[in-house]
Amino acid sequence: MCVSAPRSSVRAARLTNKNQTVGFFSPLPPAPSGVADYSAALLAELRKHGRVEVDAAHADVALYHIGNNHLHREIYARAIEKPGIAVLHDAVLNHLFLGTLDEASYVDEFVYNYGEWMRDLGRDLWRNRARSAADPRYFDYGMLKRIATRSRAVIVHNPAAACAVERHAPGARIFEIPHLFVPPEIPDTVETLRFRALLGLRPRTLLVGVFGHLRESKRVPVLLRAMERAWTSGADARLLIAGDFASSDLEKSVMPLLDDPRILRTGYLPEADFWRYAAAIDLCVNLRFPTAGESSGIAVRMMGIGKPVVFTAGNEIARIPENACLRVDLGPAEEEILTDIIIWLAGDRETAAEVGARAARHIAAEHAIERVAAQYWAALKTP
Repeated sequence: MCVSAPRSSVRAARLTNKNQTVGFFSPLPPAPSGVADYSAALLAELRKHGRVEVDAAHADVALYHIGNNHLHREIYARAIEKPGIAVLHDAVLNHLFLGTLDEASYVDEFVYNYGEWMRDLGRDLWRNRARSAADPRYFDYGMLKRIATRSRAVIVHNPAAACAVERHAPGARIFEIPHLFVPPEIPDTVETLRFRALLGLRPRTLLVGVFGHLRESKRVPVLLRAMERAWTSGADARLLIAGDFASSDLEKSVMPLLDDPRILRTGYLPEADFWRYAAAIDLCVNLRFPTAGESSGIAVRMMGIGKPVVFTAGNEIARIPENACLRVDLGPAEEEILTDIIIWLAGDRETAAEVGARAARHIAAEHAIERVAAQYWAALKTP
């Protein structure tokens, strides 16, 4: 098993005093991106430690936020040209290259990562890229070698991402820093109960929620089938689907299962509405397969306000205590395990509340934005 302790074989740029400048490169609001929201919060907190300039032309050290979509194209290019510290919000960049390179450049990049003998596979992946949202091969080949070897250090959010970097660049300096959490203003208990009543929920109805961009990797068909099985068993539960489908094919494939009055649907939720629904749910489902080694900002937010979260078991959540979340194994039993969790918590709301309380304590201790920003600053200062 990989470990995520900082490595020392690659030297990071160092801040020696508060008058030096950190260059900050990331999408920022109003860009429709979780990384943009994350970066806006981090930027404000980092500025309490010293001088941080967005898109700085000149800086003593640059902090590059790298994700797996076109919003990061220019940031990635600059990180390669002028190395600094790279923050990998996804430990898979294959999709970034599929969306920004032509065939020849993509295949050459694949060969750079995995060797000349893999050229045919790279060509095959390019030509079948329409399958890239669900085919595990695109997630197995993260294509991290160039950013990991060029950067003075790499920041990741969980052990799975640290392992992915190490596989591509043995000896790279890696800092594992938890995903940040900013406590929100959420509706109080009375307001939440009123809102649940408006949604047609009884006081003890278990409201299960899935949030965000609904991609193939979020296992929505598995969740829908698990809900059907829970309803057949008599569970008092409803399902909230809050977000838009990223794929029209996926939406069409599950449409027959969506046509049920026990399913509540919203599209994209503005911040205030997001927290109204977040406060109203009793269980958040946050499954992932294939995974890009990411730490879910939505899951951290839900845990932070005391909601139990169901994850796909894996190294991405290795730092979360066993009793502070719920885990579902991949494989033939995935749907059955999820069904059992829904039935269990629908009949035992007190246990759901206790898991949520443990989750909130963990997030407060490990993911508080002040603590996270201090770890970033320490990484920027490390020689």
